[in-house]
This record gives sequence, structure tokens and C-alpha cells, in this order.
Amino acid sequence: MFTGIIEELGRVRRIGGGRLAIDAQRVLEDVHIGDSIAVNGICLTVTSFDARGFTADVMPETVRRTSLDGLAVHSPVNLERALAVGARLGGHIVSGHIDGTGMVETLTREGNALLLSVTAAPTLVRGIVEKGSVALDGISLTVVSVTDDAFTVSLIPHTLETTNLHTKKAGSRVNIEMDILGKYVERFLSAPQISSQPPEHAITKAFLLENGF
Repeated sequence: MFTGIIEELGRVRRIGGGRLAIDAQRVLEDVHIGDSIAVNGICLTVTSFDARGFTADVMPETVRRTSLDGLAVHSPVNLERALAVGARLGGHIVSGHIDGTGMVETLTREGNALLLSVTAAPTLVRGIVEKGSVALDGISLTVVSVTDDAFTVSLIPHTLETTNLHTKKAGSRVNIEMDILGKYVERFLSAPQISSQPPEHAITKAFLLENGF
């Protein structure tokens, strides 16, 4: 579990063959093999580490669902260690399980902020609400506005300076994770309604009494 508050920018050291090696510093302070570290919002398990960084295995499903295939050696990546019990929840609850990717459509200056608009499949955007939370490349952000197939977030200078969003431009892919609470609500509301009436041939108290039990 994560919060979407990025701790540092790492750099891809090596990628390919189902493995990803990242150069990092801060996230190594208390690292152990088996720990979870979010890389661009993707929850990955540390399989090895040294003084320069760590390595994680990457499954084919992860590559299909995310923008990992767009990374290259030296690409900047957002890093966050798993949430420690008792720590402040500065962003929102982020699982590190990417729902899909979107495409940066426009970047527009508004005072000291940068409005970043992202287009995505309607099935993804459906779970995003105005003034709600969304994680882009693992960054906890507040949604400014939403349409059927796009949404906009507003970035403060600090976010641009401390994450990889300053490298994004129109056409860049970003990992999207919808608010986990919203996903469960949507699933519950869209599920077929279960009748409160017992099936015709169900074993009920009345059935048992009628048959001598």
C-alpha cells in the first residue's frame, strides 16, 4: 500500500528479459529483499539490491497494463516505498495496481500551476470524479475536471520539480490508478442484483418442517 507521495526520482539502469534495475538512493535506506517499491506507480518486489539501486522482476501482465515498455536506460522514474504503519497519509490510498494507461493531451499554464489533461478509455475515466483523487505514474493528484474520455489535474511547482511529470509532453503515456474506494463502489453498483427470495428448490426451514424434520 502506498500514498502517492513520491520520495525520489530514480533512473533506469537496465531493462529487459523480465527484469528492471533502478538506480536510487533514498528508497534504499531500509530496503530488504521482498520489499515493495512503487515504480511509476507500479508495485514491484525487490529481488536484489546494492549500494546503487535495486532490481525487480516484471511480469508480462504488468508490461501489458502499464507504460513500462516505453522506458529506456536513464529514463526517470517515480519511486515510493510502501506505507509504514503509523506514517502520515499525505496523499490517498494507492495500491500500486495499475488500471491502465492514458495519453497526455495538453499542458496549459495557469498562474503558478500547470494543467495536465489526459485522455483514456471511457472505462477508466468512468471511475474518476471531479475533486476526487487519481494516481498518475504513482503521483497522488486531485482531479480538476472530467469528461467522458478525459480528465484534467493541476500540478504545483513542487510536484513538477520532484517527479517525472516535468518530462511529459503531448503524446506521453502515463500509468493510471483510479481511487481504490471508487473502484469497489463501482463494482458493487454494477454487479447483478441478487434476489432476497430463496431459489425455488432451496432447502428452507419451511421445507424441512413439511418433510418431517
